[in-house]
Amino acid sequence: MRIEIKSEDRMGISQEILATFTRLALNIQAMEVSSQFIFVHLVKSTVSFNKVKKALMSVSGIIHCCKVDLLPSESRERHLRALVNRLPDAIIDIDENARVMALNQASEKLLVNHQRHKGVSPLLGEQLKGVKVNSLLDIDIVLPLLDKISSQNVDIAGQSYLAEISPISEQENSSGAVISLKSITSLGRQISILQTRDEQGIDNIIGRSASILLLKEQTARFAELELPVLINGETGTGKELVARALHNASNRQQAPFLALNCAALPEHLLESELFGYANGAFTGAQKGGKPGLLELAEGGTLFLDEIAEMSPYLQAKLLRFLQDFKFRRLGGTKELQANIRVLSATHQNLLAMIGKQKFREDLFYRLNVLNLNSPPLRDRSEDIALIARHFVVLAATQMNLKQPIIDESAIQLLSSHQWPGNIRELQNVLFRAVALNERGDISSQDISVALAQFKQKEVTNSVELTVESEVGNWASAQAKFEEQLIRALYPYYPTTRKLAERLEVSHNKIAMKLRQFCIRN
Repeated sequence: MRIEIKSEDRMGISQEILATFTRLALNIQAMEVSSQFIFVHLVKSTVSFNKVKKALMSVSGIIHCCKVDLLPSESRERHLRALVNRLPDAIIDIDENARVMALNQASEKLLVNHQRHKGVSPLLGEQLKGVKVNSLLDIDIVLPLLDKISSQNVDIAGQSYLAEISPISEQENSSGAVISLKSITSLGRQISILQTRDEQGIDNIIGRSASILLLKEQTARFAELELPVLINGETGTGKELVARALHNASNRQQAPFLALNCAALPEHLLESELFGYANGAFTGAQKGGKPGLLELAEGGTLFLDEIAEMSPYLQAKLLRFLQDFKFRRLGGTKELQANIRVLSATHQNLLAMIGKQKFREDLFYRLNVLNLNSPPLRDRSEDIALIARHFVVLAATQMNLKQPIIDESAIQLLSSHQWPGNIRELQNVLFRAVALNERGDISSQDISVALAQFKQKEVTNSVELTVESEVGNWASAQAKFEEQLIRALYPYYPTTRKLAERLEVSHNKIAMKLRQFCIRN
């Protein structure tokens, strides 16, 4: 029987309440006291609640007395247990001797499945408490526990899990550690979410040109097929956006999408990132090993960007994997099976590389079952206005600036540019124009200034060629060079101050040269 007693706040009232229980020959199993409240858990007896209540109400200062289902601490513990049991990850609490003290339902279910997988009679519920955790799992617990979070890879019921061991310090009035077990699949989903800031579907591919409409149509159709896709396109044309859109339109959209740039890592690191490694595979390897992207992307999509940069050794290893989707970690002996879809991309001509024996022909046919082409920006100039307005809004939002309007003269200048850097270059120019804009609207002059960073080298080269072909005497050659240089740079630095800073000369000299060559603002 559990009782809640509310009383006045006066000296000695708690002793009188305890004396009442003594007179009734009642044993107290637990008692909690707070301001004006006393909660009591009485051992079961033949004395009725009404008799207890009548005796308590005779004590001066008692306001009310009623039965409750749980003491406050029991209620908090029940809510905490319900919360822990709702967590999808398995959690095991161990003491300083690595014995199980508490565990949630997810960990209990996982341990039972693991014991059955090993062919032993499983321990259930309370039977698991007090058992050493390293006798239940193949996990390396070093005693005494250190004040340092560590993690290791653990095989449970034939599946890979990441075990994070978080010691509990003495300052927390306890000792031991909490072990959190996270499946590699859920870990892959979390990494995928971190890699993707915004929703990226087919509708996020901006454009109305015939080439973009064809790309969208093919992407939607290929999304339904469980086949490898090779995406071709120049640097900066948005090949990864196409890959993400394909994944998000497929049946694998709820599973991870993980991307790996094959040009960003040396061969040995790329191999370990892709295939993972086993415990003790090499000096300095993480204890317990590490899963690779082939495991982390389980059920989802793996995107291999710049596939042409992969070494011949890794090309052969990837080809072997694509034959049956089986692989081993570096230094491992266990063969693993992966359920993933492989997308790849390159800006290089793989057929030409095959002819030069720089890329494996058999791997090309494995990757190029389906093919998408991301067109360069210069071939779809009708899309530039749409993309430009999108980037202006995006830039203003990210920089917390008032959204400017880009006028028609700026659009015409953007449309006439060749865009060797494609969409990435266009984004760079527009972000620069928004950042430097002070007049409210973005004009062709703002775009010219933003484009100048890319054209300076071209301008210098053209001036050099002209000077070499039209050399008279020293004075005329010098004057011709100065005029060509100032006429070429003035549109991008349209004030004497800006042009003087660019050429590192005085304002007066630039003003004099502008008058000499009849160049006006």
